[in-house]
Amino acid sequence: MSRTLRIGTRDSQLAVWQATLVQDLLQTEGIASELVYIKSEGDIDTVTPLYALGVQGVFTRSLDAALLSNRIDIAVHSMKDVPTQLAQGIIENAVLERASTKDILVYKDLAALEQLGWVNGQWSLVNNDRAANASPVHHSPLTIGTSSIRRNAQWKRRYPNSVVENLRGNVNTRLRKLAESSWTGAIFAAAGLERINLRPETSVELDWMLPAPAQGAIMIVCREDDQEAYDMVRPLNHPETALCARIERQFLRALMGGCSTPISALARMEFAQVVFEGHVCAPDGSDIVEIRNTVDIVAAGNLGTEAGEELLKDPKAQQIIQSIRNAKG
Repeated sequence: MSRTLRIGTRDSQLAVWQATLVQDLLQTEGIASELVYIKSEGDIDTVTPLYALGVQGVFTRSLDAALLSNRIDIAVHSMKDVPTQLAQGIIENAVLERASTKDILVYKDLAALEQLGWVNGQWSLVNNDRAANASPVHHSPLTIGTSSIRRNAQWKRRYPNSVVENLRGNVNTRLRKLAESSWTGAIFAAAGLERINLRPETSVELDWMLPAPAQGAIMIVCREDDQEAYDMVRPLNHPETALCARIERQFLRALMGGCSTPISALARMEFAQVVFEGHVCAPDGSDIVEIRNTVDIVAAGNLGTEAGEELLKDPKAQQIIQSIRNAKG
C-alpha cells in the first residue's frame, strides 16, 4: 500500500519508544508511517494526583481528539491507561505481545528493603490478613512514592504504617523525583522501565502485588470508519495478549469501569486454559475481596465480566466499591 500512516503518540520517552516499536513492526509489513507527537492532559499537569484529574482518559483524550479530527490515523497507548469504554468512533485495532505485568519497587536503602520483608532474594511469607487480626509485616514508618490508587491500596494492606506520597510524571521524572527525595523507594511498572532500559539495579519485583488490568500491554486504536488503516495494522495483533487483556478490562468495567480505582486483575494462559485472578481493595488497604477462576479457553470470552459479577455478590465487595464511589462523589 502506498499510504503513509500517521501514528499519534504522547511525547514522553516511553510513549515514543512504544510508537517507534509499532512503526518498526509496520515497516516489516512493508507499511510506511510517521510519528505525530501530541501532549496529553496527564503530561501537562504532573502535580495533581491522578484521581483528582478525573482520570478516565487523562492520557488518551488528546490522542482521541486528534484521531477523530483526522490529524492522525492510529494512536498508540499503554493499554492500562485506556478507558474500558472507547470514545465513540474509535475502535481497538491491535494489541501487541505483552511485556512484564509486574510492579517493581525501586529502593534507596537495602536495610529498609530488608525491613519490608525482602530476605535472601525473595519476599518473606507473612500472614497479613487484617480481618483475622494478624500483624502487618512491620511497624516502621517508611515512605513510598506512587500516584496509583491501586498500588497505594495494596501497599497499605501489607504495610499499613507506611507513608505513601504522591508521585506524578513520566518515568524519567519520577525516577528523578525519587533520587532527590528522602523516600525509601517508589513503585513503577516493570515494563515501562525495562522497555527504555531505565530499570535500576536497586529494584525488586513486587510479586505479591496484583497488576492493573492490561498492564504491560500496548494497544493501537483507529477510527471506526477507516477500514484501510485497520487492515494495515491488524497483522500486528497478538491474540493471546488481546484475549487476556480484554478479560482483565471486562472485570474492571463490571466493577466500576475506571482506572483510578484499587481494582487489580491478571489473566494468563496455561495450556488450553485461562487462569484469572482479580480483587478490589479498600483505598486504605483495610479490606480486600479476591476471586480466582480457571476455565477452558473456548469458554473464556466473558470470563472477566462473569468474575466481576460473581465478586459483586459478596456484600463486602459492594461495601468497598460504594465507599470508593462516595469518596469520589
